[in-house]
Amino acid sequence: MNGFTSKKKNSYKTISLTLNHSTLCKTLDDLVLNGMWSNDHWEQELIDSRRICVGTINGQTLLALATGHMVIDEFHLTAIAVHPKHQKKGLGKSILSNIFKKAKTKGAKLATLEVDRENYPALNFYKSQGFKTTGIRKKYCRNGNDAFIQSLDLKNP
Repeated sequence: MNGFTSKKKNSYKTISLTLNHSTLCKTLDDLVLNGMWSNDHWEQELIDSRRICVGTINGQTLLALATGHMVIDEFHLTAIAVHPKHQKKGLGKSILSNIFKKAKTKGAKLATLEVDRENYPALNFYKSQGFKTTGIRKKYCRNGNDAFIQSLDLKNP
């Protein structure tokens, strides 16, 4: 697996996630995303060749992950999570940057995602990364809330 080690004092490495990482992904999902996906869903996500799945690890600990897939020339981000003890350290920005680089090599010109309209920390993070609200999905979230569709021009971020 190809990855890079950040220039920070910590020895973080960003890697392509595989089926071998499914338990780590599910654990981080349960911790940060309230169990958004089942074990089976994570396994499918990690073996599907059309998906891009990256993670930031430190030793054997998954600190952050991001996954998504291409729809023609659009990259749809389906999950992003940063371990609570490692938030506010640049890992979210780093994991997004890494997955967007991979998506651009596959022809992505636009990135999209959905986020609960009441998830203010996530909305603020996406705004800081250049995302704009471009639509709404009524009652899209598991809790019944509407979701904002967020978009980012990958050609001119």
